[in-house]
Amino acid sequence: MAKIIVVDDQEMMRDSLVATLTREGHDVSGFGDASIAVNRLGQGRFDLLVSDLKMPKMNGIELLTEAKRLRPDMPVVLMTAFATVNTAVEAMKLGAYDYIQKPFDGEQIKLVVDRALEHSRLRLENQAYRSMTEMFAPLPLIGRSGAMEEVRQKISLLARSNATVLIRGESGSGKEVVARAIHHASARRDRPMLAVNCAALSENLLESELFGHEKGAFTGADKLRRGRFELADGGTLLLDEISETAPSLQAKLLRVLQENSFERVGSSMTQVVDVRVVATTNRNLEAACDEGKFRQDLFYRLNVVPVELPPLRQRAEDIDDLARHFLSQASKREKTAYRHIEPEALRLLQRYDWPGNVRELQNIIERASVLESEPGVIRAATIEPWLRPRPATAAAVGTLAGMPLAEIERQVILSTLQQFKGHRVRTASALGIGVRTLGMKLKRWREEGQLVESAV
Repeated sequence: MAKIIVVDDQEMMRDSLVATLTREGHDVSGFGDASIAVNRLGQGRFDLLVSDLKMPKMNGIELLTEAKRLRPDMPVVLMTAFATVNTAVEAMKLGAYDYIQKPFDGEQIKLVVDRALEHSRLRLENQAYRSMTEMFAPLPLIGRSGAMEEVRQKISLLARSNATVLIRGESGSGKEVVARAIHHASARRDRPMLAVNCAALSENLLESELFGHEKGAFTGADKLRRGRFELADGGTLLLDEISETAPSLQAKLLRVLQENSFERVGSSMTQVVDVRVVATTNRNLEAACDEGKFRQDLFYRLNVVPVELPPLRQRAEDIDDLARHFLSQASKREKTAYRHIEPEALRLLQRYDWPGNVRELQNIIERASVLESEPGVIRAATIEPWLRPRPATAAAVGTLAGMPLAEIERQVILSTLQQFKGHRVRTASALGIGVRTLGMKLKRWREEGQLVESAV
């Protein structure tokens, strides 16, 4: 069974497609508004998006772009009654897996969906298998900001410990880079570092990947397979996006962290290992615990030594060094002359809010290094079209235009505090500031009569 989103503004077509795919055993959600589908994609994992191309408000190409930003590994199938070569080519360039023209029958769409899901499954499995034997090379921690200096200090302290580490930060902010740095600074540096993306695999496959299985444990288990905890013995295991694991697996992970032991799927023999776990998440795990979606005891076990990685927009002073680093990498890879980034281009990069964080910056720089027509320089005119503000950002700027910065800060802090129901630690963590700093600001606003007690 796959989780599928179907988007079509024509109710009859949408309902028919949802019914067809549901009969195939899939968990299907149908939406007539693409913006609602985008919100759902941001809230949970889905295996496939099937969308009409021609729709009001947000069309299929725009939905495809947003879907790839939120879920880059999820295949997208577009359907339309207005097919042209140009739209097909554009859709494929933007990452669509396939393109089907209306009208089509049930067998045609089932074939396309099955093909897309199988392609995705094989790709994700291949990624998982490759990472099983990968010795992660250390990557440089780029940036001179105070936030990055704090991360470096935390890594140097962690190097003397075997404690479990939880790295928290938005998607694309560099959590894996920090995880590699922790491993290579530790006494385990000569042992393997393996990784698994908890969000990329189904519950059953993830269990087998983590703990291994015996021959005959389930259909298709034709030989014994050692899991990553076993293969990483003596080294480090990176559990990427730990928040996406199913409750049953969370219980088994808790046992490994507490007892350093587990059983392969289909076996009663206990395996004992010495593995340091480094976990990452881009979600608010405290809120997930409150909602019953994540085990609180597992959270406490993971959160022994938390590392907060601020988003790129909160460390703009690192953008210059990061941009030059990515440009140097691209030049070496493409065997081209090292380009210069003109000052106005750097100013544009530093003013942008980077919703995709460091990963988005790397993509922009690599794209510019390939497409820049002016020899030897990356120009502002080249990158500016790629840095257009998101609609929500533009609306927020219009609302805040002309407001003093101090008042903007006050409103943002109080709004976040209210969101977390007065919990100061969570509020400070979400804002990227210290709890003491938050307390001092609240005290000052209270003394100045700018703080309504009910807001706290």
